[in-house]
Amino acid sequence: MTRDESLLLFCRSPYTALLRDFCLMIEGDRDTAEEIAPHCLQALLSMAGETGFGGNLWHDFLTRLLVSSENSYTLSAELRGAPDGTVREFALHDMTVVRGWFALDLHGLAEKCGLPMIEQIADYHTDQGEGKVYSARIRERIETLAGQLAECGSDSEMLDALTSFYAHYGVGALGLHKAFRLRMADEHPVIRPITRIADVRLDDLVGYESAKEQLIRNTEAFLAGAPANNCLLYGDAGTGKSTSVKALANTYYDRGLRIIEIYRHEFRYLHQIIGEIKHRNYRFLLYMDDLSFEEFETEYKYLKAVIEGGLEKKPDNVLIYATSNRRHLVRESFRDKQKLSDDDVHRSDTVQEKLSLFDRFGLTIYFGAPTPQEYYEIVRTLAARAGISMPEDELLACANRWELKHAGYSGRTAQQMIDDLLGKEALLREA
Repeated sequence: MTRDESLLLFCRSPYTALLRDFCLMIEGDRDTAEEIAPHCLQALLSMAGETGFGGNLWHDFLTRLLVSSENSYTLSAELRGAPDGTVREFALHDMTVVRGWFALDLHGLAEKCGLPMIEQIADYHTDQGEGKVYSARIRERIETLAGQLAECGSDSEMLDALTSFYAHYGVGALGLHKAFRLRMADEHPVIRPITRIADVRLDDLVGYESAKEQLIRNTEAFLAGAPANNCLLYGDAGTGKSTSVKALANTYYDRGLRIIEIYRHEFRYLHQIIGEIKHRNYRFLLYMDDLSFEEFETEYKYLKAVIEGGLEKKPDNVLIYATSNRRHLVRESFRDKQKLSDDDVHRSDTVQEKLSLFDRFGLTIYFGAPTPQEYYEIVRTLAARAGISMPEDELLACANRWELKHAGYSGRTAQQMIDDLLGKEALLREA
């Protein structure tokens, strides 16, 4: 039995296959080690490229395995802090094995497999600030934990350091990432992390103070475990509705807020998604961007059942936040308002069914197009933030010309104009 097979709790991780190869290289004969070593080294280097890890890649890899393993100990530590009893004894058993891996003699391993480059994974240098898998912040947390675990002098000290990490940051993808979307795997939806999310804050949105205040109040009540409402942000295009939801992910991540983006064609999986997250120690926003339905589309019925009306109560750690350019989310036609027709005698019932989706959002927040003066203020603020020193009359004249050629007064229009000016400045500097 190789040492990876002796793990009792931390054996279920996406990275155990590589660990098994390393154990074969460590414990096998010289011929086996020489055969497996190039593959193991390539895998670690690939991991470094994907994650941005530096320093001791072997320790980073082991730590990644530990923070990704969702098992009875780690999930309990995430929810309630340090578990006690028998499960802790099993976890301590695994720490004995893991501490042996942390103490691996890379110099001796390099000699055994005839691959001197293996020693260099102990001090790997990279200028990569952010990989494809983790943000720079998460990567730094894992690297810091790897350093702490390497210094632990006992199994219990290592387990305590891990338990503290689980209690503060959680375990697995849901603990380490802010935002997620669905991906299909073997015809089943799987929650996958979004590794790059715009670093925006509500203060970056100029104006809309009342709207932001309502959104903050509702979200903070939700995070505090107090009653809170499903929320619909509706209004004109380009006014900051989607930006506001992204800002919540950045602002409240450290307080346990997670956002799962769900598209309209995925509404049939809502009950399954909720079943996976309802017992986790986070607060989840199911986020639906640009929500609207044509009169022939029926996916809104899945959403209605989840929001209110199904037999199963929606968990306390789940809310639905949606954005839309429409107040009435399901398109109506004049035909809906006719009193009688051959295909539907009770037309008023049809109208009420379509309106009922909007009514099930307890909080509705309006984002209207700015007035010309508000638009100018947005332009001035964004220009100052970007370091554009153009005279104000020239800046506003440029803003007017841009607005006439584009989508009218909005924060998006203003930002696009600022980006255009910054692009021109960059080209002039290069010329």
